[in-house]
Amino acid sequence: MNTIYKAEIINFETILALPNYWDKQKYKELLGVMEYGDISEIADAELKDMCYMSITENEPEEAARLILGYVFNDRLNSGQIDNLSNEMREEKMWEEYAEIGYHEDFFNTGQILYDAFNGKFPHPEAVKFEVKITSDKLKDLLIDNKISEAAIIRLLAQGMPKNTLINRLFTEKLSSESFEEAENIIWQMDTTIQSDDMVLVSIISSKYFFIDLKYTEGFEGTTHNDAEIVEED
Repeated sequence: MNTIYKAEIINFETILALPNYWDKQKYKELLGVMEYGDISEIADAELKDMCYMSITENEPEEAARLILGYVFNDRLNSGQIDNLSNEMREEKMWEEYAEIGYHEDFFNTGQILYDAFNGKFPHPEAVKFEVKITSDKLKDLLIDNKISEAAIIRLLAQGMPKNTLINRLFTEKLSSESFEEAENIIWQMDTTIQSDDMVLVSIISSKYFFIDLKYTEGFEGTTHNDAEIVEED
């Protein structure tokens, strides 16, 4: 008999930037990409402003090309970067690009371009929320005191409408023993054990996949880990 898990969505919010991505070191490296010159005299508190100023000294498409090249390094070739630098003026690549594994980095690229150019690029929005999960058999689901991305998505899908995006795109994966896309759908996740029968899972991901949870409170559902994850335990 499948275990029933009780889930409650709390603290759901929209965020405009991912925590801890664009840090002082990345601003320094990006200034190098922009050929700023000597950055040794720039105070840490001024790095962001100087980086944004350097970005906007380029035309938007050129700035996008330079930042894409920095963020994706050798994962995209020059032709792809050239095409994407134009497409990013109109398209939300963190939602639309075919390779889901690149969505998080497209979001980070779009965020700095949107901020630097005061809205000349699409508005990046992600979601941050917590899920309280309760079950007297919770330990059976945990792996090294954590819930896997595949297991949490399978559970969350049951709290959203049947026609929600995840249910439509990943119908087979939600019920199968392998959901390899799950780790890329969820960008950041942290599991905090509250008691033997309760955990709190903090999640950051694309608004594209999880906006319907904004209107969800409590629900019940079943879930499971991928077969290969269980075998590794």
